[in-house]
Amino acid sequence: MDWGAIDRYAKSLIKEAGHRIRVSFAGKIQIETKADANDLVTDIDRDIEQFFISRIRRDFPGHRILGEEGFGDDVRSGEGVVWILDPIDGTMNFIHQQRNFAISLGIYADGVGMLGYIYDVMADDFYHAYRGEGAYRNDERLPRLAPVPVEKAIIGVNASWVTPNRYIEHEAIGQLVSDCRGTRSYGSAAIELAHVAAGRLDAYISMRLAPWDVAGGSVIISEVGAVATNLRGEQLDMVSKDTFIAARPGLHQTVLDQYIRLKRTK
Repeated sequence: MDWGAIDRYAKSLIKEAGHRIRVSFAGKIQIETKADANDLVTDIDRDIEQFFISRIRRDFPGHRILGEEGFGDDVRSGEGVVWILDPIDGTMNFIHQQRNFAISLGIYADGVGMLGYIYDVMADDFYHAYRGEGAYRNDERLPRLAPVPVEKAIIGVNASWVTPNRYIEHEAIGQLVSDCRGTRSYGSAAIELAHVAAGRLDAYISMRLAPWDVAGGSVIISEVGAVATNLRGEQLDMVSKDTFIAARPGLHQTVLDQYIRLKRTK
């Protein structure tokens, strides 16, 4: 497998998709809801996913595609080469802010993340990684992450998990919020993982993410020494939805041991 050639191809595809998204703001965006009123999708999400799929199927017919909008393959296992795509991660931000959203793409071979990409379209910040070759923001190599204690950590967490909910004991998460230096929430898992990779966030926690939310970012953060698992400390399988934590080394285990009390696991 010529991963260098696939890497160059994927970068070119993502940049072209980013241009298509920026151009779309000149027209009227069609908005629909999916599972609930806050689960939004636009015609641009669908158009961009179909753009990726048409190109990948043309140029890599033996590869499979797992995409958020459902135009790809029915992927239930990690065998072979799988492209895991979110055409616009942070659709609510895309609609309301026209910023703080990203294209997220991970390319996996037999369940192992080989290439990862997060493109912050409006900031024109491109995070990318090739397994074993380091992670980059544009052309700048990102340094390895050093451990930090909880009291000096900035944690990415949605405020809804600090209030009563069906997934996690909110009192323990509230204690984490109290103990850490500060919290942030950007409304896009890909953007949050880019911030972890760049050292702007020290950890990111979520109760319910799909593979396309984290596939690209998981490859990138692993190249700077961060750790990504579900909230049971298990390796992610990248074909099903699960809880999620990504954090600097050391901090990852501390958060799991001291602050995570799950009510349900999926």
